[in-house]
Amino acid sequence: MLSSCYGSVKTGLDRVGEYKDFFQDKRLGIITNHTAFDRKGRFIVDVFREMPGMKIVVLFSPEHGFWGTAPDAEKIDTQIHPVYNLPIHSLYGKTQKPTKDMLQNVDVLVFDIQDIGARFYTYIYTMSLAMEAAAENGKTFVVLDRPNPINGICVEGNSLEPTQASFVGLYPIPVRHGMTAGELAKMFNGQDWLAGHVKTELVVVPMEGWRRRLWFDQTGLRFIKTSPNMPDLETAAIYPGLCLLEGTNVSEGRGTAMPFRQFGAPWINSKHLVERLNVLSLPGMRFESARFTPTSSKHQGQVCNGVRIIVTDRDALKPYFAGIKIVDTIFRMYPDDFQWRAGHFDRLCGTSDVRNAIIGGSSLDELRNKWQTELASFKKIRNKYLIYRD
Repeated sequence: MLSSCYGSVKTGLDRVGEYKDFFQDKRLGIITNHTAFDRKGRFIVDVFREMPGMKIVVLFSPEHGFWGTAPDAEKIDTQIHPVYNLPIHSLYGKTQKPTKDMLQNVDVLVFDIQDIGARFYTYIYTMSLAMEAAAENGKTFVVLDRPNPINGICVEGNSLEPTQASFVGLYPIPVRHGMTAGELAKMFNGQDWLAGHVKTELVVVPMEGWRRRLWFDQTGLRFIKTSPNMPDLETAAIYPGLCLLEGTNVSEGRGTAMPFRQFGAPWINSKHLVERLNVLSLPGMRFESARFTPTSSKHQGQVCNGVRIIVTDRDALKPYFAGIKIVDTIFRMYPDDFQWRAGHFDRLCGTSDVRNAIIGGSSLDELRNKWQTELASFKKIRNKYLIYRD
């Protein structure tokens, strides 16, 4: 049974009035996008503008832009907001980190973006690079916390190796980390992971009523499509594994109505692949045949035969290992057609061990067992930074 907090979660943005002393008589720079609404449906800029004694001087946007509509990996230029008449500096264009000039008139840098809970979702690295910039330029950094939508209990996968560090994974955390943005900010700062070993003057405005076991649809908050290919919570639940298909020539469903929930290629036999995948009895999911034609990305305009994922028990899901098993199955069934985008696949996994194990036919269960030491070490570190307890 869920506690009485069910459906009554307040985000950090809902609670800024309780922390107004941090913002009083300050000039604010806000790193945000289209997901930063409070429970009353007010956008973050309007919330702060209604509070006396502070001034918003600049906005910053992450990947996909301020409105969350730019395609994956598309670079974005700085622009002026048509309503607020404020500059929006893109942190996914000429720079991924706020520059000294961008921060010249800022006293406090505020971060409020809904994350998804997977290591390779880039919003948390926009946050960490901005934390570095704040430290380097003597600015206070405030995180307005939001839920981990796929719950804050489940942790899965290997930790990222330093040699694989990139903007889809900068730090030694597993693919499914089970933390909120505020908790991650505390970890990045506290573990001395920021470049140059800088320390940010960090303030986290915590949520009220969020419990680690809650999925997003149990919070009473409205799920806003966080990026063009993250339309709903079910997609978020399997994304930590199905995103691995980005590192192959198999369509992960981009350019369709069900990205990451269906996948395929023109050369796949749907019936045969479904049969092979269902035999695996992967926890919390089953598979059925699908046929789709992507309007963008891989195999654009081509009919793809493939598979649709049906989530049967989201609490039982092990999405990262499921993604590995799916890639392994396709690799074995279609050795002449399957191709790696090897560098990207390894960056997503945070190691080359997964790809090498698949190619070499090694036991994937043994590989997963080797992660347990890494996971135990990560959980010990993680525990120091958790804000919310069940």
